[in-house]
Amino acid sequence: MREILREKLRVALNEPLPALTRRDARFPGVPGKALAVIGVRRAGKTSLLWQCLGERLAAGAPREGLMLVGLEDDRLSGMTTEDLSWLLEEYFRQVPGLRGSTGVTLAFDEIQEVPGWERFLRRLIDTENVQLLVSGSSSKLLSREIATSLRGRALEVLLHPFSFRESLRHAGQEPEATWDHLSKTRRSDLDSRLRTYLVHGGFPEAQNLQDPDRLTLLRNHVDVVVLRDVIERHAGSKPLPLRWLQRQLLSNPAGTFSVQKFHDQLKSQGVAVSKDTLHAYLAHLEDAFLVRVLQMSSASERQRLVNPRKVYPVDPGLIPLFERSGRPNLGHALETVVLLELERRGYEADYVRTAEGWEVDFLAQAPGRPSLLVQVCTDLQAEETWRREIRALEAARALYPEALCHLVTLDPTPPRLELPATIHWAPATRWLLDSAPIDGDSSR
Repeated sequence: MREILREKLRVALNEPLPALTRRDARFPGVPGKALAVIGVRRAGKTSLLWQCLGERLAAGAPREGLMLVGLEDDRLSGMTTEDLSWLLEEYFRQVPGLRGSTGVTLAFDEIQEVPGWERFLRRLIDTENVQLLVSGSSSKLLSREIATSLRGRALEVLLHPFSFRESLRHAGQEPEATWDHLSKTRRSDLDSRLRTYLVHGGFPEAQNLQDPDRLTLLRNHVDVVVLRDVIERHAGSKPLPLRWLQRQLLSNPAGTFSVQKFHDQLKSQGVAVSKDTLHAYLAHLEDAFLVRVLQMSSASERQRLVNPRKVYPVDPGLIPLFERSGRPNLGHALETVVLLELERRGYEADYVRTAEGWEVDFLAQAPGRPSLLVQVCTDLQAEETWRREIRALEAARALYPEALCHLVTLDPTPPRLELPATIHWAPATRWLLDSAPIDGDSSR
C-alpha cells in the first residue's frame, strides 16, 4: 500500500495541474480552519480542489507545496490513519524546506474512506502550519458531514453543478462584458443559451451530450445519490416509500409538499410508513443535496413547521427526467435556477405567503446585506399576470419593508405596464450574469 501512496505522492507533486473550467465558488480566508467542499455528487468537487491549488500556484506558492491525493482507490482498501501519517511524513521528507512554512496546501479527496480520518485531520490542523482542503461524498459519510465531523475546525464551501455563467464559460461562450455593454445580437444569443441551460442543466459531465445520453447520465446520478447516500445509510428495508418520495419531489419542481398529504397518498396505496419516517427521508434527500427545501417565512417556528414546504431539484437538468407532459417546464426550471443562484451568492431563502394568500417565490437573506424579495415568472405581457405578480410583491413588502423587490422574467421584453418605483425588473439572463442587480437597482 505504501508503494501505491508513494506513487500517488509522486504524481501529486510532479504532474502539471489540470486545466479545468473555473468555478465561481468562494473560499473563506479564515486562518486555522480546514475548508470542506460540499455538494451533490458529480458537481465537480474534485475539480474545485484542483482549481484552488491552481490559484495558489498562480499567487506564488511553490508547486511542490501543493498536493492533492485521491483516496477512493480499491488498492487502498484497508488504509488506516497510520498510513495517512506515513504519507504526511513522506511528503515532508521529500520537501523538508517547506515544513513550517506558509506555502503548503494539502488536499484530500474522498477522505472519509479512511477510518478515523477526523482525528488525523484535527491533529494536522493543530500541529502543522498547512492549509487543508477536503472533500468527499459516499454512503459512509455525506459531504456535509465532513465539515461537522471536524468539530468547528472546518468551514464549508458549497458547490452546486455549473451555474449559467459557468456553463457558458465551459462552452467558451462567457460574455466578454456586462449586460449593458453587449450588443443586441449577443444578448439574443445569451437568451437562447439560457433556455437551453434550463433544460440541460449544469452537471459538468452532461454538458454537450445528446438528449438520450444526457438523460441516461442524469438518471444514473439520481439513482446513485438515492441508493448510496440514502438507502444504504437509512432506508435499508423500506426503499419503496423513499423511491416514491423521490419521484414525487422531482416530478413537482418548485411545488409545495406536505408530508401529511403524501402520507395519506401512500396509505391509500397500501404502503405502510410513518410520517416521522417520511420527514426523515425528506431530510436525508436534502442532506444528500438532491433537493433544496424551503420553508414558509414566519417568526413562528410552529408556522414554519406546519405549513407546506417548497421543494426544488439541485439542478434544472433533473426536471425533464420526471416531467410527465414531455414539454419543457421552463417556468419552474427558471425558479430553480434563481434559487440556486441565490445560494451561490450566499443567501438563505424562504418563501412568503401573505395573510391574503399571495405568494412570493423567495425571501433571501444574508448577513450584512439587504433582504431581497424575488418573484420569478416567464413573462409579464398579460395584464392579469402583471397584476398578480405586482400584488404579491407589494403585499410581501408590507411584511418586510426593508427588503428590495426584484421581478425576474424569462422574457427579455420589458413589461408593457409601468412598474411601481419600489419594484425592480430584470430579464433572467441579465440577472444571472450581472451581480449588480442583486444588491441594488436594476433597470425597470
